Amino acid sequence: MNLNTALCRIFQIRYPIFLAGMAGGPGTVSLAAAVSNAGGLGTLGAAYMEPEAIRTAIRDIRELTDAPFGVNLFVTQAKDDNTRTAEVQRELNVMRAKLGLAQIPADDVKTPDHFEEQFAVLLAEKVPVISTAFGVLPPNMTEQAKAAGIRIVTMVTTVEEALLAEQAGCDAIVAQGSEAGGHRGTFDITNRPMGANIGTMALVPQIVERVHVPVIAAGGIMDGRGLLASLALGAQGVQMGTRFLTAIESGAHISYQQKLLTSNEESTLITNVFSGRPARGIANAFIKDWEKNGVEPLPFPSQNTATRDIRNAAAKQHNSDYMSLWAGQGLRMLTAGQSAASIVLETVDQAQSILNQFKDA
Repeated sequence: MNLNTALCRIFQIRYPIFLAGMAGGPGTVSLAAAVSNAGGLGTLGAAYMEPEAIRTAIRDIRELTDAPFGVNLFVTQAKDDNTRTAEVQRELNVMRAKLGLAQIPADDVKTPDHFEEQFAVLLAEKVPVISTAFGVLPPNMTEQAKAAGIRIVTMVTTVEEALLAEQAGCDAIVAQGSEAGGHRGTFDITNRPMGANIGTMALVPQIVERVHVPVIAAGGIMDGRGLLASLALGAQGVQMGTRFLTAIESGAHISYQQKLLTSNEESTLITNVFSGRPARGIANAFIKDWEKNGVEPLPFPSQNTATRDIRNAAAKQHNSDYMSLWAGQGLRMLTAGQSAASIVLETVDQAQSILNQFKDA
């Protein structure tokens, strides 16, 4: 078994380790650049960023690294559904009162739709890699990206989605197991309200057997053991997100990081109460309070927009009970104060050490 896989050659990286595109704050310019400089593929989670902010971030990354990097977007249209806004805002106002926030009237939620402009920035800046969640790029965007020499990576949660991604022309597929933190990459949640939740070990080999592009394993992978296990399952590399949340370069709020470091494999659950789409995070008062009221969240992105003021205020108050604490299931393996580069190198060294033990046996 060789750690320098086909994935490394296609994406021109030294090690088969991708940083997950963590939107909303944890994924910073410095974190993406640090992972790329260490030999992996750093990724900027840009789904919630204004187009010009993305352009600035891309240029800042290029100031910090000459190595390849990626930018992740959500493939979804920001169409708000305000049929139940009054009902949802009434429940959110109960939480706002607990944080000392002003009550919000039952006005329509308005979410800006920047997807086309975001993509246009990635194209104009000729980013090396575009990764997507929630679906594949439309055909015209795929054609434009390929014409510009940009690699495309698609997150999937089932074999069916992997086949769709390959047919759409992606260069690699991230097989996201149910252990993964953050939003489920499931394409269509109409018939799967909580997403497709197949474990990494079951999902990866089934996708590997059905597609011809490299597969990247994601979900619960925290160290060299996870990397090596993924390669044994047929993957060409791994994507890690949670492992980097407590890195020095992480943008995760300090209260968020403290909660991560005091949680374990039983602390997380999959919920849609923060954004309207299923995501794995640490259970807290927001989730518990919402589940008691029996109200269905608004669809994504409306619920995400409606809860933003609460999450932002909680962060300012250092109150992790009302923040979205996205995290995977490998929490006991987190470390504090470790650089992103040392995490990458430690992962590779551990995997190589295990390989050497097998060779010497």
